[in-house]
Amino acid sequence: MAQERVEVPLAGKIIDVNATVGSTVGEGDVICTLESMKMENPILAPVAGRITEIGVTAGQAVQSGELIAMIEY
Repeated sequence: MAQERVEVPLAGKIIDVNATVGSTVGEGDVICTLESMKMENPILAPVAGRITEIGVTAGQAVQSGELIAMIEY
């Protein structure tokens, strides 16, 4: 199976995490919400599949390029 790496697009703070390891997501589902520059940005699943890894927690400050999730599809 292939894996898709979902990365933080811009520096900010993770407000909430909607996905858990083992959960299935559809393309376009919200994995987590990132607050950056006083705006909330939903981070969407680029592919449908199963979450194999979550790299962020709610309240965490993140930098661009950090791992949000790995999706196996």
